Amino acid sequence: MSSSQQITGQPASKNPHETGSASHGEIAKFWTQLREEAQRIASGEPTLIALVDDVILSRDSAAAALGARLARRLAREDMPRSIMEPLLYGVFERHPAIVDCAMRDLLAIHERDPACFSPLEPLLFFKGFLALTTYRVSHQLWQDDRRWLALYLQSVASEAFAVDIHPAARIGCGILLDHATSFVVGETAIIEDNVSILHEVTLGGTGKEKGDRHPIIRSGVLLGAGAKILGRVEIGTGAKVGAGSVVLNDVPPHTTVAGVPAIVVGEAAEANPAIEMNQHLDCRGMI
Repeated sequence: MSSSQQITGQPASKNPHETGSASHGEIAKFWTQLREEAQRIASGEPTLIALVDDVILSRDSAAAALGARLARRLAREDMPRSIMEPLLYGVFERHPAIVDCAMRDLLAIHERDPACFSPLEPLLFFKGFLALTTYRVSHQLWQDDRRWLALYLQSVASEAFAVDIHPAARIGCGILLDHATSFVVGETAIIEDNVSILHEVTLGGTGKEKGDRHPIIRSGVLLGAGAKILGRVEIGTGAKVGAGSVVLNDVPPHTTVAGVPAIVVGEAAEANPAIEMNQHLDCRGMI
């Protein structure tokens, strides 16, 4: 999905995962790369053979691999893997754009996180990626009016990953959810494509009001660790929010805000802070 194919402005019933997708050839090529990396892991680290074989080497598609990895993490007594895995795989098969989004998330993590040395690493180990992919399944179930099941997955993901994303929230592709612990997203929140978010970020409401009551995060935004963005405020394209900030008002595009409450402290030096991942505050030190 390109940056011009944003989810904002679409009808609420529109599934953001269906707004654009890569070709089957692109996904197939990336899947081949993941399998080759898995083969190297199996050869060099025998203690991980069972994991990489189950998740990657014994699978014939990215959809099957995603289903297997999530099922290993999400299965519980009330929904064992024998039920969980076919459920997840079925959603991925019926909605290949979700797999496309997940692959774009993997690439985004690999490109932006200097600690990530392979796009296979998030699939196997990063709970931010796994939590976000679980959200993508629960969101589809929500759109399909299977809301009890969507809420079940939200609950299990919160338990497994310490990440709580309401299934009705709308999240684009190319998302880096770094570390992820205590990330919370409310029901009417919108996150566009190509956004980078650190741990302990809250996209919350301000009370008991109904309707659109959670933030809009535009493309290219970088949200620092612990930022709290409350109410139907808009974080403009290419903006940066400093760590620990509390944002209660709209943030203009390509500006940097910090503080409690957050105020504008300068302009974002980068055209796309989410991709550059430069967390320096131009006039006030480090995030």
